[in-house]
Amino acid sequence: MTIRVMLVDDQVLLRTGFRMVLAAQPDMEVVAEAGDGAEAIEILRATAVDVVLMDVRMPRLDGVEATRRICSAEEHPKVLILTTFDLDEYAFSGLKAGASGFMLKDVPPAELLGAIRSVHSGDAVVAPSTTRRLLDRFAPMLPSTGKESGPGGSAMEKLTEREREVMLLVAQGLSNGEIAARLVLSEATVKTHVGRILTKLGLRDRVQVVVLAYESGLVRAGGL
Repeated sequence: MTIRVMLVDDQVLLRTGFRMVLAAQPDMEVVAEAGDGAEAIEILRATAVDVVLMDVRMPRLDGVEATRRICSAEEHPKVLILTTFDLDEYAFSGLKAGASGFMLKDVPPAELLGAIRSVHSGDAVVAPSTTRRLLDRFAPMLPSTGKESGPGGSAMEKLTEREREVMLLVAQGLSNGEIAARLVLSEATVKTHVGRILTKLGLRDRVQVVVLAYESGLVRAGGL
């Protein structure tokens, strides 16, 4: 199955670079490009797209608002936010808006391609190393409410002690393999715990686990 990709970035050179990388893949095709969020939304009305690579800071309509509008539709493509270190707060807003993950613009090609495939298959992409670096920078901008207060306080009561442990490690950006090693569990068991956490908290994916943990104060800057 060919993954239909849309590139949204106001820098033509960046779009050209991404297009060249994707064009070399037998399972990917760049079917559309846009220079801002407004143009992207207009093109999506008439073009079938599976994954949108979305820049954040663009003229007319930024990537966060474009992501919010795209993901508010009942049927919509997956959105993968592309960000830089000086736009961390925008990346977080993009995740809240419904993006399936975020990557740095200088990500190695192989990692970007893997992220696109993962998002297309229904997984969320928050690369562990990227998560730790980015969240450490923008977490201070989030309200610090204390461990048991905030929007996630009552929800946490649904979790077992082990599930809570797993959730906090997910929020810190650890992969299933890293969590398994940390807690001395099998990777399959960790995957089961993650699934139960998502179900109990009514969350879509690992990205929303990160968002909830930071917004509720369960994890704070300096704790990574």
